[in-house]
Amino acid sequence: MRIMIQGAGSNVGKSLLVAGLCRHFNRQGLTVRPFKPQNMSNNAAVAEGGEIGRAQALQARACGVRPHVDMNPVLLKPESETGAQVIVQGRRLTTVKARDYAALKPQLMAPVLDSFRRLQREADLVIVEGAGSPAEVNLRAGDIANMGFAIASQTPVILTGDIDRGGVIAQLVGTQAVLDPADAAMIRGFLINKFRGDPRLFDDGYRLIEARTGWPGLGTVPWFPDAHKLPAEDAADLGGTRGSGDFLIAVPQLNRIANFDDLDPLAQEPGVTLRIIKPGQPLPVEADLIILPGSKATIADLAHFRAQGWDIDLAAALRRGARVLGLCGGYQMLGREIADPEGIEGNPGSVPGLGLLDLATTMTPDKRVTETEALHPASNTRVRGYEIHLGRTEGPDRARPLFTVGGQPEGAIRADGRVMGSYLHGMFTEDAFRRAFLASLGATPGTRSYDRAVEETLDALADHLARHIDCDRLLALAAD
Repeated sequence: MRIMIQGAGSNVGKSLLVAGLCRHFNRQGLTVRPFKPQNMSNNAAVAEGGEIGRAQALQARACGVRPHVDMNPVLLKPESETGAQVIVQGRRLTTVKARDYAALKPQLMAPVLDSFRRLQREADLVIVEGAGSPAEVNLRAGDIANMGFAIASQTPVILTGDIDRGGVIAQLVGTQAVLDPADAAMIRGFLINKFRGDPRLFDDGYRLIEARTGWPGLGTVPWFPDAHKLPAEDAADLGGTRGSGDFLIAVPQLNRIANFDDLDPLAQEPGVTLRIIKPGQPLPVEADLIILPGSKATIADLAHFRAQGWDIDLAAALRRGARVLGLCGGYQMLGREIADPEGIEGNPGSVPGLGLLDLATTMTPDKRVTETEALHPASNTRVRGYEIHLGRTEGPDRARPLFTVGGQPEGAIRADGRVMGSYLHGMFTEDAFRRAFLASLGATPGTRSYDRAVEETLDALADHLARHIDCDRLLALAAD
């Protein structure tokens, strides 16, 4: 059985719907697997065989299995306004300009279908997530993400509209109007998502969509208020300020911010306020901790950081007593220099770093993608995380590592202890480490388990969808 959730637009909630449906049908005793033919995100996860989009890792968790590269065989990681790294079945294939990707797409359908069929063989049900919208018919030629995949795999489609942004009737009826008849025939029903208030108020609109399209409605899904408790994939979901605790953590939103779900466990700490600083806003000098997050384009984002004047704000915050933590690309920025002799991120050369750690980074073409177990010596706590990065970082401050991995140093701490950096993503999901780290900085950590909170939220999401979606009808459509 297989079913595909497509959206009448971007960010209509497809990823969350697939995660909740995966958990629901898994609890019904089915073997379920998530699948997204093509994803575009810098928020990646390490999976068996390489890296995939973070949303598919969460969906795998909802199914009760470890993530695998077959769940997201094509991952595009934007490196600039016009180009992206292309990851195929977990491994980097190439970097292409957006205008050249169309020529590459026909080569990618074969690995996409190969991965999908492997998942089908091991599952009772595969729930597929589309990308963007099939209404972007200018991109239909060579499509592997929406109707191109649905036709090639003969997977029935449920089209989802986002009523919260308005115009949901036009979203759905208009999509049918622009689709090729063969593509439109793949759509077997629709969903209304993110309704606020009494869903019965939309009954007339719901019936109008059914009458205009001939598609059956499978439900109107109210807004799910706990969505923020699950790892987000889209930087648009970062938000401004989360939490209301006394300990202020400030995070500059870089242009190519990556793996920002590192922040989620901190945002859910009751003693913490996490504030995302948008471009054009100053870094708050009163912050207790400033985190420089991961980046898909470290050198370009360092230039962006300086262009905002954040380097000046960061120095002022340090003088007032703040601590600084750099993660992955943010760690590289904290050093004396970033060298790119082979031009991996742009023109060959080197740029000065922020000079807050006595380190230098050299960009190299070999990418480190691995799960990592580390020890935090200061608290004697163990951490399970992951690394996804280019480059090697060396220098005297590594003599004071933030972690050790197999007895070897990982990361660095400045001699005064106020500036730290690490390549390790996911460190704050470990409750013992997170509490010890926050306590060492003067914060008051809570006692809630982050992993337990994610599991409870997935269960609540599954319950929410089961109440508002005709899941029996959806399953019958998947069996067609």
